[in-house]
Amino acid sequence: MAYAVPMPGVGPSAQPLQTPLTVVSPQFLATYPVDLIITEKMMSIKEGAFTVSDINGNLMFQIKGSLFSLHDRRTLLDNAGTPIVSFRQKILTAHRRWHVFRGDSSDTKDLLFSVKKASLLQMKTELDVFLAGNTNEQAFDFKVRGSWGERACTIYDRNNTIIAQMHKKHDLKSMFFGRDAFAVTVYPHVDYTFVVAIVVVLHEINMDRSGQD
Repeated sequence: MAYAVPMPGVGPSAQPLQTPLTVVSPQFLATYPVDLIITEKMMSIKEGAFTVSDINGNLMFQIKGSLFSLHDRRTLLDNAGTPIVSFRQKILTAHRRWHVFRGDSSDTKDLLFSVKKASLLQMKTELDVFLAGNTNEQAFDFKVRGSWGERACTIYDRNNTIIAQMHKKHDLKSMFFGRDAFAVTVYPHVDYTFVVAIVVVLHEINMDRSGQD
């Protein structure tokens, strides 16, 4: 599989995890912090809501999907157009919930994780992430907290350890990406495609008419 290797990030930093965190694939682990630049765009009928680049503007991932597709299906592709993960919204649920599958699959055997709003009414963003093996969902595996409107969200594991942070870019380089760009810093030894997938769901939930903060 062809994929771009991200440049080291310049955003917030933290001590590397003692055990590497892999959800999608170990090929998406880095030994250094990774800044991924998320560039939002207007969703068209055939394309999704943003692209993902490294800090030098090299395309890493893009979202493909349909505005009117059944179950609001989306696909995360690498820079060569290979499907990495696919997303499907579970309909008729009280909490906004998305399922994330390996590749272009929607088979339950390829389920990687699911994400849902932690509560129906939220003043701030709060999402719970459950890995596929966590079938009883008595406790979350990862938590997203913050404000999507301010592009300031943090992803924690169940031990309250930060694995990634979202933040706005306010330097000269950020002007290259445009005013609709923000950064996600993924900490060392964390599967950055897993983090991107969480951000995709975060975006979709908060762009939904009923999913605003």
